[in-house]
Amino acid sequence: MKKKKFRLFDAVLMAVCVILVVESAAPAAAIGSSQFFWWIALLILFFLPYGLISAELGTTYDDEGGIYDWVKRAFGNRWGSRVAWLYWINYPIWMASLAVLFMEVATQIFKLHLSTPISILIQLLFIWLVVLISCYPVSDSKWILNLAAFCKVFIMLSLGILGIYFAVTKGLANDFSGKALLPSFDLNSLSFISIILFNFLGFEVVTTLAGDMENPKKQIPQAIIIGGILIAFFYLFAAFGMGAAIPTSQLSTSGGMIDSFIMLVGKLNPFVIIIGIMFMYTLIANLISWALGVNYVAMYAAKNHDLPRVFGVQNKKNEMPIGASILNGIVASALVIVAPLIPNENIFWAFFALNVVALLASYIMMFPAFLKLRKIDPDRPRPFKVFGGKILLHLFTYIPVVLLVITLIFSAVPLNGSAAELNEKVPILIGAIAAFIIGEICIHMAGKQKKNRKDEKD
Repeated sequence: MKKKKFRLFDAVLMAVCVILVVESAAPAAAIGSSQFFWWIALLILFFLPYGLISAELGTTYDDEGGIYDWVKRAFGNRWGSRVAWLYWINYPIWMASLAVLFMEVATQIFKLHLSTPISILIQLLFIWLVVLISCYPVSDSKWILNLAAFCKVFIMLSLGILGIYFAVTKGLANDFSGKALLPSFDLNSLSFISIILFNFLGFEVVTTLAGDMENPKKQIPQAIIIGGILIAFFYLFAAFGMGAAIPTSQLSTSGGMIDSFIMLVGKLNPFVIIIGIMFMYTLIANLISWALGVNYVAMYAAKNHDLPRVFGVQNKKNEMPIGASILNGIVASALVIVAPLIPNENIFWAFFALNVVALLASYIMMFPAFLKLRKIDPDRPRPFKVFGGKILLHLFTYIPVVLLVITLIFSAVPLNGSAAELNEKVPILIGAIAAFIIGEICIHMAGKQKKNRKDEKD
């Protein structure tokens, strides 16, 4: 049987599907008009170096370990295992947040009134559908991802075009004057900047498609460059549409996308319902597109005894990482079941913010790993090499690290001590600390398993 291949067109669509995260547009828009300053600044200071570094590392070290393998090669197994854990644990938390959002959007567009047990049951079906699909090769799901990419583009373009029409005919809901576009640096706005960084992540997932590409050495950098330009445009265009329709103070981090369309067209009509259905579909596709990268990283780490053996369980027929997939479903299911007990009105944001913190933390070591590998492995062929001299490469490395650390602090640490901030950030901080501790326990368990195996051989 002929092996299915990813063309450049498919790879670009994969990049759009992975990185263009429609559900995070509303939390980013909650920053206000100054979001455009942050989008442009972070495009230059974070997105550009991150994309270039991902392209070099992904084409130079093109095995299945991805970000885990890069950090392990540079700084050893312990740091590699921590990166693998954080990179993995964000995924089931994200899965739980999208299951909650899926139900909220369904309730919003179909005007449903469901009991809590029925809502949880639908969320569990959402989770395990994603788990089932992620147990098969991504090439089998190519049509799902391509269709999702088109749905995302349609949603973002519709939002931007309607926003322009709204602005011309009815005026802007927010101030877009020169002063309003400048950052205010208030703590509330700064806590949302992590969402913009989150919106830029995922290029290394595209590098895991190397085995399914006809010419990965050439196609991966091309997909990252073309996909990056398209993604930046769509984010900024949609951000304007949301800013034109809804005053920042009234913008919901969960229902803001659908609310924007309702405000722009005047009512909940068939067009908005179609947008809502497309939006719900993209939530499933988002998780499927990320599953390959996340699960392979966890499986690869387990095979190197840096995560417990259960993460390394594979399907014997297609060699897919079913151990990590099933664990995703178990953790996400547990979270949606206990969600009604969490003292937070916006459950989607509680889970989503925690997922963002874990994912951003997993990238901190990737950037210095890039420089370290340049130093300790200089003779390795690099099909794509980041341009620039020593000073520029250091700027490409450490500016993103500083941005990641600062945004993590603003996202999870209460800084002004207000009751509202404590209510929002303390659960995120507790969840993040718990995730780190559980990770260290899992890494310790993997070390013991490795030692026991070695003793048995001796």
